[in-house]
Amino acid sequence: MNGARAANKAEYSAESGTLSPLRNRKFRLIWLSNQISNLGWLVQTVTISWLMATTSGSDLMVALVQASSTLPAFILSLFVGAIADNFNRRGVMLVGRGLVISASATLSTLLALGHFDPWIMLGFTFLIGCGSALNDPAWQASIGDILPRRDLPAAITLISVGFNTVRSVGPALGGLIIASFGPLTAFVLATVGYFAPLFAILLCKWDSRSSPLPREAMTTAIYDGLRFTAMSSEIKVVIARGTLFGLGASSILSLLPLVVRDQLKGGPLAYGILMAGFGTGAFLCGVFSSTFRRRMSQERLLKLACIACATCMISLSSTDSLVVAAVSLALGGGGWVLAWSGLGASVQLASPRWILGRTISLYSALTNGGIAAGSWLWGTAAQHHSPSWAMGISALVLLLAAAVGLLMPVRDRKESAPDPLGEFDAPAVALDLKPRSGPIVVQVEYRITEEKLDAFLKLMRERRRVQCRVGARHWSLLRNLQEPSLWTETFRTPTWTDYLRLNHRLTPADKELDDRVFQLHAGHGKPHMTLAIERPTDSARKPEEVTPILSPR
Repeated sequence: MNGARAANKAEYSAESGTLSPLRNRKFRLIWLSNQISNLGWLVQTVTISWLMATTSGSDLMVALVQASSTLPAFILSLFVGAIADNFNRRGVMLVGRGLVISASATLSTLLALGHFDPWIMLGFTFLIGCGSALNDPAWQASIGDILPRRDLPAAITLISVGFNTVRSVGPALGGLIIASFGPLTAFVLATVGYFAPLFAILLCKWDSRSSPLPREAMTTAIYDGLRFTAMSSEIKVVIARGTLFGLGASSILSLLPLVVRDQLKGGPLAYGILMAGFGTGAFLCGVFSSTFRRRMSQERLLKLACIACATCMISLSSTDSLVVAAVSLALGGGGWVLAWSGLGASVQLASPRWILGRTISLYSALTNGGIAAGSWLWGTAAQHHSPSWAMGISALVLLLAAAVGLLMPVRDRKESAPDPLGEFDAPAVALDLKPRSGPIVVQVEYRITEEKLDAFLKLMRERRRVQCRVGARHWSLLRNLQEPSLWTETFRTPTWTDYLRLNHRLTPADKELDDRVFQLHAGHGKPHMTLAIERPTDSARKPEEVTPILSPR
């Protein structure tokens, strides 16, 4: 076991360069096709934002364009994460991409027929966001199936860099298309671009690690995802910092059309140039992100990202120069990609494979919720006060996000969370249990002498965290009043399958913790374990579902 852990550590110690994942054909093909899709999405977003700014007459409607595309990730997060972990991720990606294409094609058709309405635009933008919300957790969780784990941070950075690099072309191209050919052409080209990742996914197949156990019920899968995230202090810190950063940094993109219109007195081309500046800064910081990570901690990089974005907002709020605004946005783009790539990598590395889709979706939900809330907040502030006033307040929020690191620093993690062993020999039982038989009650008895009591309680606190993270419910530790040296650990699982799934999720480190606890046991052999099935007294049950199940450990 120690040799496997040492090999694991060696695999992570040699951190790959930013471009290393592109050597893998499957990742490269899907990644490149996603850039074509992102290019189409940016052209479409620029078109919708400009149509809103020139026809609706409402600053809030302009800001809601970004909110409508990010809100689905917040609303659907619990469901799409559970779907990504319980179904074939490649199939989930295909369904998500199909929804994006259908919504975009319908929107283009409505515009061609002259049925333009701001709320219709927002509605179909929302549907496109729903397709992306379904696709993204499955895609990000699949990266670990396609690439070796040492390439995960570089792959996540490439995804962020790729999208933000396209910003240096997409918005300017969108402005040029609008000015030369009109909004309908931009919408049609965007729809065509959405087909690229669909074809790439159809061409590529990869092996995913599947469980030999039946698929989890949706409610159980959602509960497990919420519980695991709630018990992971590392992931909670990342989510909190990302949400606060998204709340403040969302003002950069949501208020940019108003800056172009009101302060710079420009048109679609000026808007595209500024977005190109944002993408250029993101590209440069992304290329050197591996170097930055080697020289600085993730917490320091996040603080610098917050300060860079705050500086961008302060500069934008007080300039009427296109050149100054473009340079400011390059700074903001660099901060944007450093923050999101680092936070995304932290979530990936802190999550075991079996829960990864759910932790990614919860992280995306709350951070995108912060972006959506920020878009609404800064749009409302701009409408009631002024865009400059809104950008100044958002800069203060970003500085607050940097200062919060003093209380909640993001942990530096060079290794991924260990994979489960995936091997468990179910104990022999005297009953013919069905997969849904339950609830199952587990009791483990320990005999602990007084001199080992402190060490035992310390290890049991860690054991409680481990068992609850992988599925144990109502965990408790009892001390016998007649025999104070006798301690009983008790927990439940909803069904027999859930008990088996709990044991399949344990990692080598968890098994090592078990061994350390068992070494404190003063009795003969290993601690005695009792398995029982709970019988409610208010309903009749079959005899085979009532009898306790006894099994020595």
